[in-house]
Order: sequence, then structure tokens, then C-alpha cells
Amino acid sequence: MIILYFLEGSLLIFLISVIFSVIVTFLDMIGPKIIQYTIDFCIADTALNEGSVPAYMERLIEKAGGRVFLKENLVYVAAAVITVALLAALCRYLLKLTNSIAAERFVRRMRDKLFEHIMELPFSWHSENHTGDIIQRCTSDVDTIKMFVSEQLHSLVRTVIRIVVAVYFMIGINKTMTLISAVFIPVIVLYSCFFHNKIRVGFEQADSEEGRLSSTAQENLTGVRVVRAFGREKYERDRFEKQNSHYTDLWIRLIKILAAFWASNDLISGLQVMIITVVGAVFCVKDTITVGEYIAFVSYNAMLTWPVRALGRIISEMSKARVSIDRIAYIMNSEVEKDAENAVEPDMNRDIRFENVSYRYDEGLSEVVENVSFTIKAGTTVGILGGTGSGKSTLMYLLDRLYKLPEGCGKIYIGDTDIADIKASHLRKNIGLVLQEPFLFSGTLSENIGIAGNNPNMKEIREAAKIAALDDTILSFNKGYDTYVGERGVTLSGGQKQRTAIAQMLMSKPPIMVFDDSLSAVDTETDMKIRKALSENAGNSTVIIISHRITTLMHADNIIVLDKGRVAQIGNHDKLLEQDGIYKKIYDIQMQGI
Repeated sequence: MIILYFLEGSLLIFLISVIFSVIVTFLDMIGPKIIQYTIDFCIADTALNEGSVPAYMERLIEKAGGRVFLKENLVYVAAAVITVALLAALCRYLLKLTNSIAAERFVRRMRDKLFEHIMELPFSWHSENHTGDIIQRCTSDVDTIKMFVSEQLHSLVRTVIRIVVAVYFMIGINKTMTLISAVFIPVIVLYSCFFHNKIRVGFEQADSEEGRLSSTAQENLTGVRVVRAFGREKYERDRFEKQNSHYTDLWIRLIKILAAFWASNDLISGLQVMIITVVGAVFCVKDTITVGEYIAFVSYNAMLTWPVRALGRIISEMSKARVSIDRIAYIMNSEVEKDAENAVEPDMNRDIRFENVSYRYDEGLSEVVENVSFTIKAGTTVGILGGTGSGKSTLMYLLDRLYKLPEGCGKIYIGDTDIADIKASHLRKNIGLVLQEPFLFSGTLSENIGIAGNNPNMKEIREAAKIAALDDTILSFNKGYDTYVGERGVTLSGGQKQRTAIAQMLMSKPPIMVFDDSLSAVDTETDMKIRKALSENAGNSTVIIISHRITTLMHADNIIVLDKGRVAQIGNHDKLLEQDGIYKKIYDIQMQGI
């Protein structure tokens, strides 16, 4: 079970807290017995004469000085009650302490393992699951499971122990009254089970809608500039309020079910207390039980009432926990990326070969790339040109194994090694990928640039920034390389973010560099500077440039033209201009204004 997996490292402390819980329960049960024996044994003579006091209690009283001594010195009885209460308080403190420590260790391991597992899940999994929903599972659902393990599950153990001990003592006092009291236990359990499924379904719906609400908020917060730029504040506010209203309605519906459950729970529990009080008083008047036994039995029944009520509530809370456990299990059971057996770490400065590669994102959709074959010579610069949706980026995601190439859909080789046989960490460490829309972390510019390096110094960071034509821009900022970059780089322009991402990639000095339309937001002059600096500093690296701009690609050693997922043309700039094809048409269109 997934809970046991997360309990590793904290299970022993939880068990210790359970032991303290048992001790606390036992000590709580002693108080009414002391009161009963004091009334019947010391104040009145009936209990002793009838021999209704257990032998062990008689021996304890004799050792304490006898009945007469205790009757004349009730302060010792009070001291015994206070001592038991203090011991219970100490054990209750140790119970809370150990339980809290175990709970925090439990939730720490759960968060660590969830984050670790999510980081190892394939890119395709992240594409299929909303970020807001993932965050909601890792926060709200984690807290629900924590409460279940540390509070409800713990309370369940304590409640069962308390019920068993209370019933044992109650049977010793009067079996008839015990039977009347016990009749209500299965009633409470049965209607709790009835409500259990309704609460589970309601909570599952509410939890899912909370994830959608979180996704809506997350999208708007990260895309706030787009919302403001198009004046879509009212539209997005209405969309959020609609989702929020639906989420609220689900919770109101769930609260109505919970209110009905809690009210009926309280009604039946109150009815039980009333019946026991009345029946006990009648038995006491008829001398069926003594005054001490009556007081003790009512005390035990009161102790029994709350655990029984709690048992019903625990059953309902387990409905919520079950939903959260299933949602967390969905993440943990999702298959992580795995390397092939005997995966290798070959020299990556080799030819890249695509052989009959085809790929579609989902079953039923048309193929994004279809039967694509070409070779990129090691150490050369290759450009890839094509219209939107022609599969340019998909080919690079397949090369980096962000998308897994299905069986029977071709092969991709680096040298003579199938990329499926290369360790993913080795493959991605040696392929530097710069996306059209780069992601920058909150931090300084120097931290963002140096993130891909191995403890780089400022000289190395500046060298990478110079190649990316970013050094002069950064120095023009008031704080230079210590300039703070907001979340997702919102404080930078599109071109500055792209150049920061380029510098970031250059820090790792990979043998294969892929620029996925990552110069689209820079002007032509800066584009030329970056390409010139790259050609001078790339060394033996293989450079793949994806672009819609002919001037960016025209100096490449080879250019691959894609059309609707297929290779339409391959050749250098001069050769492609000689052909009456897509490349020449795009060239003529783009050069008309120059």
C-alpha cells in the first residue's frame, strides 16, 4: 500500500505514539473506578459487604491502610486521582509530541518522493496533466492524507481501544445497561457506512474541481501580460467566477450531506446518553446498582459516547482520505522514464541520423512527422525550415527523447547507437536545447545563466553572455548581472529572455546544440552577431537551427525543408535557390522588402 511506502522512516515513531495512546486510554479509564470504589467502599458499606469489589482492589485498599483509614483520609484518594491525571497528562504530551514528529516526517517524505517522482515522469505526462491540478494534489491532497494518518487513523486505534476497555468495565458494573448502551454502536456504524459513499463521491468531485480552479488561477497569473494586453480581464474574471461558483456549489452540496450526517450522529448519541441516564437512575433507585456504580457507569458511557461518535466521523473522513490517496497514487503509479537495459554513454560528437521517423501525439490524430529521413554530419551547422505544424520542434523533442519514439515508427541514431539505448541523463546533458519560449527561474541573471554550468565563475558566465550578445545589455542594467529576474522572466523582453536561455545552454558546452526558433524575438543585426559568435566558439559542436527566417539559415552547411511533416528539400542555400521549391518561394517573399 502506498501509505506504508510513505511511512518508511516514521512508522516506528507512530507505533510509539500508539503505545502512549493506549496508556492514556487506560489511565482515563481508572478515574471512574477510583470514584466508584471510594463511594461504595469507603463512604458506604454496601459494596464491601456484598463482595462486589474485585480482589485486586481489596488488596490495594488494604495496603493503603484499609477502608476505615481511607474513609477518614479522603485526601489520599484525591491524591491518587491527581496522580493518575498527571500521568495521563504526561503521556498525552508524549503522545502529541511523537505523533506530531512522525506526521511531519511522514509528510516530508511524501513531498520529497512526490517531487522526485514527478521530476522523473516523461514530458508527455506533463503535457497531459494540468500544472494547477498537480500542485493541488501535492498540497491539499498531501495535507488530507497527513490528517488521515496522524489524526483519523490514530483516532481510530484509540477509539477502538477506548470502546473495548469501556465496554469491559461497563459489563463488570451491569450487563443489562451495557447491552442497552451497546445497541447504539452498530446503528452509528451502519449509517456512517451509508453516508461514507455519498461523502466520498462528493469530495472526489470537489477535489477535482479545486484542481481545475487552481489551473485557471495559475494560467492567469503566469499569463497576466497576455490578459492585460488584450483587455481580457473581464472575460477571465467571469471564467474564474463561473468555475469558482461551480466549485462552491459542490462544496455546499457536500456540506449538506455532512450536516445531515453530523446532526443524526449527535441525535443518536444524545439519545443514548439520555436513555442510559434514565435507566441507570431507575436501577439505582431499585438498588439494582449502587450509587458508585451508577456514577462510574454514566462516566464510562460518556467516555464511550464520544469515541462512538468519533468512529462515525472517522469513517466519513476516510472517504476524503481515500480520494486523496487515489489522486496521489495516480502520480506515484505513473511510469517514470526508464533507460534500456545495459544503456550506454557513447561519444555524442557523431553524425545524427533519422531513419523513417514517424510520430503522432495521440491515437486517432494525424502524424506530425511522417517517414522522415536525413543525416546531420557531426560538427556541421544545419538549418531546419518549415511552416507552422510541419514537425520541426517535434523532431528535436524526439532527438532529446522528450517524446518517446514508438516501436515501428523509425529510428534515430547518434553515430551507430540508437538513442533508445543511450542513458537519458547522458543524452540530455550532451544536447543543449534552447526553446522559442524559454523558461527562466526567479533569481538573478547570473544565477539563471549559470544554472546549467558546474559551479561556474563570473568570467565563464560573462563569456557565455557575450556569445549570446547579452553582455552589453546586462551591463546597462543598474544591478548588472545581479539584476533580479521575475517569475518566468517577466522583467525581461522576449529577445532578452531568448538570449539568456542561449547563454544558459552555452554554459554546459554540449557537443550538440539545438536552437528551436530561439532567435525569433531578436532583431536581424543581433541575430547575425549571435550566429557569428556561435560559429567562432562552437568548436566541433553540431549546431541545429530551426527558424522561419531565411537570413538565419542561409549560412548553414545544410538546410532541411519540411512540409506537412515530410522532408521536401535538402541542400545548402545556393543549391536550394536553384530549385523551384518551397525554400525559393520563402526566400523571394522575405527578400522583397530588403
